[in-house]
Amino acid sequence: MRKSWLLFSQTVTVLLAAYFVVATLQPQWVNRQALGNGISVIEAPAGAGGSVAPAGSFAAAAKAASAAVVSINTSKAAARHPNMDDPWFKFFFGDQGGRNEPQVGLGSGVIVSPNGYILTNNHVVEGADDIEVILNDTRRAKAKIIGTDPETDLAILKIELDKLPIIVLGSSDTAQVGDPVLAIGNPFGVGQTVTSGIVSALGRNQLGINTFENFIQTDAAINPGNSGGALVDTQGRLLGINTAIYSRSGGSMGIGFAIPVSTGKQVLESILKDGQVTRGWIGVEPQDLSPELAETFGLKPDALNGGGVIITGVLQNGPAAQAGIMPGDVILNVAGQPVRTVSELLTAVAALKPGVSAPVGLLRKDKKNEVKVVPGTRQRPQVRRP
Repeated sequence: MRKSWLLFSQTVTVLLAAYFVVATLQPQWVNRQALGNGISVIEAPAGAGGSVAPAGSFAAAAKAASAAVVSINTSKAAARHPNMDDPWFKFFFGDQGGRNEPQVGLGSGVIVSPNGYILTNNHVVEGADDIEVILNDTRRAKAKIIGTDPETDLAILKIELDKLPIIVLGSSDTAQVGDPVLAIGNPFGVGQTVTSGIVSALGRNQLGINTFENFIQTDAAINPGNSGGALVDTQGRLLGINTAIYSRSGGSMGIGFAIPVSTGKQVLESILKDGQVTRGWIGVEPQDLSPELAETFGLKPDALNGGGVIITGVLQNGPAAQAGIMPGDVILNVAGQPVRTVSELLTAVAALKPGVSAPVGLLRKDKKNEVKVVPGTRQRPQVRRP
């Protein structure tokens, strides 16, 4: 009897060990189930891939950032025809003849502060009479515009809700071409969507989208409705605000542009502090330096070191004129920051604090020089309404 029990226990032990090995190495062999009509299927073990994300997954980054990305619905009252009160107009067209349908818009935004401040695009909320923000947890709130900056196409909204999720701000200055990124927003109003790609290029400018352009280019899918949404890194930290796409069809073609979070921080701080964005201005007419212009002004290529912006005009009694800058001068740097294009010069000057002297490096007739310029305040562009 004892030998029989010993043999039985050893057999059970061997069978359990074999089952454990098979279940570990080939789980599909032991997870077959029969459905109706004798159809056999294979099921993954319970909990497989549930709590541990597969290698290369962006689930953690998407989860960390998506709660702070909101949908923005805007509406604009219907325009009233100027002749609505004319009896003859009413006779021919009736009371409805001069009324248009209300305009509605859709976009996205990012909650950047527990106080309810939201960063989005200016074109998402421009001209809106009513703005509603919808959180990822389905809560809704009316938003008010705190300030806008059309020259960077950014706007700051505010909502009054408790326990708001906020996004962690990353560093767009350390981003590199090839870095993986996620774009989060509400494209076409289908609901919050996460797409992935890489940083395709940095410092994109001269696109004719904004006055100040320093875009992050990405191939992560960005579509209408994504404007104002988040471009985040693999840790869910905000790198930029999705703004525009290049498209021939209206949909994503793999060329999207985002405003760097560094620009967003500057705009946010300026608007909350001063109510508007204040930028420097020196009163010059710059032009990118071509070989033909260099030859016209008698500049030697060796002295330029491959960079610089030539000044073709100086405003009389402006900050630059008072500092001694003249037509034909080549600006090499502003406050220690090298400038190679008109766009870079515009951005560097705009970053100067009005009324505070700043050094400007020049090249004049092959001789380098440095002058002190006290910038004025750049005037805000006049917004034209239809």
